[in-house]
Amino acid sequence: MPVDPLHSAARPPRSAPGPLTGGAEPGAVEVRRSARRRRTVSAYREGDRTVVLIPARMSEAEEQRWVTTMLDKLAAQESKRMLGDAELAERAARLSGQYLGGRARPATVRWVTNQNTRWGSCTPAEGSIRLSHRLQGMPEYVLDYVLLHELAHLLVPGHGPGFWRLLDAYPRTERARGYLEGVVAADRLPHLPAARSE
Repeated sequence: MPVDPLHSAARPPRSAPGPLTGGAEPGAVEVRRSARRRRTVSAYREGDRTVVLIPARMSEAEEQRWVTTMLDKLAAQESKRMLGDAELAERAARLSGQYLGGRARPATVRWVTNQNTRWGSCTPAEGSIRLSHRLQGMPEYVLDYVLLHELAHLLVPGHGPGFWRLLDAYPRTERARGYLEGVVAADRLPHLPAARSE
């Protein structure tokens, strides 16, 4: 059973969706081929969908390689945008409306620098949500997942089935959890000494 990277509580298994191409689902990747496009590849976000534009002559293997490359580039660009507390609160309100029917209404949402073992925390009695500064610079879908996780705690305090049903509405839950688990695992790896130049 996977461990919740936010609070180390066990979560029931859930099948993660495979890569989506050409669908209109949120979080989908739509590949558009163009006969006029010769060598360039570009990508942009269209709502919750990512559109990747490629030359029509590209093989499937090249397409997959470019989709991965462009998704990484978009994530890197998004991670450079740092949100202040006001923008964080606006983002929380938007996510609550989109995925929780607007029922989760935090009194405060802010960054904190004293959370080094958790990505986020919530005090339902106060309506306060705090996110670790370590999330700054991570892809937006990861930040959104952590915000939604804490927003869901305003409605359901524990990590029971009802809590996870709320998060199932967010299409990138499994991907974000995998990302955070990867970050935690990488932090635990032994660090090799830097190579010395002769």
